[in-house]
Amino acid sequence: MANSSISKFYKKSKKERINAVASFCGLSKKDVEVLQNNGGISFDEADKMVENAIGTVSFPLGIATSFRINRKDYLVPMVIEEPSVIAAASKAAKIARKHGGFTMKTDESYSIGQIQVVDVNVKSAISKIMKSSKEILKLANSKSKTLSKMRKGAKQISCKVIKTDSGPMLIVELLIDVGDAMGANVTNTMCEGVAPLIEKLTGGRVILRILSNYSTKRLVRGTAVFDKNEVGGQKIVDNIILAYQFAANDPYRAVTHNKGIMNGIIAVANATGQDTRAIEAAAHAYAARTGRYSSLTEWKKDKKGNLVGKIELPMAVGTVGGIVNVHNMIKICTKILGVKSAKDLACVITATGLAQNFSAIRSLASEGIQKGHMRLHARNIAAAAGVKSDKIDEVTKRMIKEGNISIHRVKEILKEL
Repeated sequence: MANSSISKFYKKSKKERINAVASFCGLSKKDVEVLQNNGGISFDEADKMVENAIGTVSFPLGIATSFRINRKDYLVPMVIEEPSVIAAASKAAKIARKHGGFTMKTDESYSIGQIQVVDVNVKSAISKIMKSSKEILKLANSKSKTLSKMRKGAKQISCKVIKTDSGPMLIVELLIDVGDAMGANVTNTMCEGVAPLIEKLTGGRVILRILSNYSTKRLVRGTAVFDKNEVGGQKIVDNIILAYQFAANDPYRAVTHNKGIMNGIIAVANATGQDTRAIEAAAHAYAARTGRYSSLTEWKKDKKGNLVGKIELPMAVGTVGGIVNVHNMIKICTKILGVKSAKDLACVITATGLAQNFSAIRSLASEGIQKGHMRLHARNIAAAAGVKSDKIDEVTKRMIKEGNISIHRVKEILKEL
């Protein structure tokens, strides 16, 4: 079985890192060439993806090591510009391995489509819609031959009434099994397809017919145990729990706490071509589901004093369709992960969020967040100044010790060395 815990991966050269990743997941020579040439997309490709294109923007692609999720090892590709995130996720994954890594569970890949009906007697309209539910579902499923062949597609219809300043509105909702797709396009197509029938049945007027990104039927739940000795002792464990309780009870802290979780989640989502805006919106809405914004994670101790982390949030992702099919680097990142389904991908993304949250609050509850940030910032400054790999650690240490992190100081240190 492939082992994702690669010793001193961060010290390897680019070529050595690519070779290690290629060996882990069986990348082809063509995949390796794309990585060696920095991947990305051409302007012509970008021009086909968006309107008014004038160029492209690149972000760093890194690999988080040591992840073990549901008894399988993963190297996790992460696209993010913020220092320390990838290192922190890798460290957390390494600590979690001692107790088996991350245990994750997902709901089915159900998307929710909404049809807004106005100028209608909601009570009689609901009765008519529910009596015709089979007809509506049949019409919806006729809009996707692919899902129908897979025995997926629209499964259920429900209705709800909302009160507004313009009067009551009837909202008809389709529950759709979208399989391994994120599901936005097919959900929207089905909603638009059944809208005329719903107008005919209710005598009302349909305004919006679109998916909801609040994907509460696609929840991911997970847990991991972090050994108290690896965490730094019982005092640090207790401090982490106190830090979590701060976030759980104060929205000002919770926003920053959850931002740390999203550092991990969105970095993997970027690497695998997901709709990061939808993921963010759903996560923050879920954090406020009780009427008060709170933490997306929970931290407690087990009977042995070890730290136990839990996470739960909506996760609408896909392994087919969209940019996944057209972007070479995203294809390679998906291959590196080796996920077989959208549910597997959701588990990996969410586990990375839990790992990142652990590292962030562990740092905050012990040495503080800035020490690690400044160390990586100093390394970036040294690298930007052209310092070679064999001298970068020494230059970094001296800048941090002196409290003078700048390209000017790098040049002075190089002269002294």
